[in-house]
Amino acid sequence: MAKKKRGIRKSLVGTVVSTAMQKTVTVAVDRLVAHPLYKKIQRKTSKFLAHDENEICKVGDRVRIVETRPLSARKRWRVAEIIASAAGTD
Repeated sequence: MAKKKRGIRKSLVGTVVSTAMQKTVTVAVDRLVAHPLYKKIQRKTSKFLAHDENEICKVGDRVRIVETRPLSARKRWRVAEIIASAAGTD
């Protein structure tokens, strides 16, 4: 049987804001949007639950998350890499 080719997966960069769950982290992703009428640039934040298999992420880490199959009711992302570690942690 031929191997299925995967499409290009979405990738986001954000900051870990919570590690309270087992093998799951909450990642806050910021984006800039212009107000539709006044055109002022505003910062909007979205929070995503991401799978962290080895539980190596810490609060404050900059991480890249990628789309994956649904892992639970709200978890559809997984941590691909840690871009920068949190300042002041060992």
